[in-house]
Amino acid sequence: MTTLHTDSSSKDGLPATSLAKVLGRSEHAEEMVAACAQDLHVVNSVLREGLAEVGSLPHVDVALETNASVTERTEAAAAELSAVNLALIVEVKEQLRVENQLADARANANAAHQAAMHDALTGLPNRVLFLDRLEHELAVARRHGWKLAVMFIDLDDFKDINDSYGHAAGDLVLKVVAERLQATTRAGDTVSRHGGDEFLYLLTEVRDERDVIGVATKIIAAVQQPCDVAIAGLSISPRVNASVGISIFPDQEVSADALISAADRAMYCAKRHRSGYAMHGRK
Repeated sequence: MTTLHTDSSSKDGLPATSLAKVLGRSEHAEEMVAACAQDLHVVNSVLREGLAEVGSLPHVDVALETNASVTERTEAAAAELSAVNLALIVEVKEQLRVENQLADARANANAAHQAAMHDALTGLPNRVLFLDRLEHELAVARRHGWKLAVMFIDLDDFKDINDSYGHAAGDLVLKVVAERLQATTRAGDTVSRHGGDEFLYLLTEVRDERDVIGVATKIIAAVQQPCDVAIAGLSISPRVNASVGISIFPDQEVSADALISAADRAMYCAKRHRSGYAMHGRK
């Protein structure tokens, strides 16, 4: 006979008392059927012996009476098993309903977390998530004596696109730029939309300033490519340029906010001199 076991709770921490009761009924019904089967086997043996011995008809009569009793018990067991099966169906449906509710709740929580940590337009990490990652990477860099860099990226004359084609076109261009920035990231690096037409870029495990400058140059070249977008049935190819400001830890300020501010100031220096990029603390 198969014995069914249940834990005191389901995998999601839900009480499994009702399910245990249903399974207990199933075990009891299984025992009843097994006992009836054994009795029927005995009855059949007696009947065979009675039929072989004509002079033993009273035994056959007793066996037939026993068989009738066993039949009733078997029918009762069958009815019990039927009730158990129905109860199990109800229980399984209820458990599936609860599991679906939990799955929906988890999906909603994940969606809420995604929305709270990512920019709605571009899907990039937002300022909150970027700052959290920067704080983490600063702690790692301090512990291992590594360098990291923060780049502040601003799109030059982006307002002209909004003025000429509308904000919907500007949003499409921002999405194209975001995709290009993501394409330049290495594993472990983070690109974020800071707001408007500004982006932040975190480079970890920096070995040499030249590597950072190489990435900045690559970003500027990628952004400068025409942005082919369609708006209201019209295809346009606006061009944008980027000004990039760079700050490096531990050469500059040691806090996350200070590194971002330093990169911001360097960006304005690059924009003012139309140099493409500028490094904080460098002339």
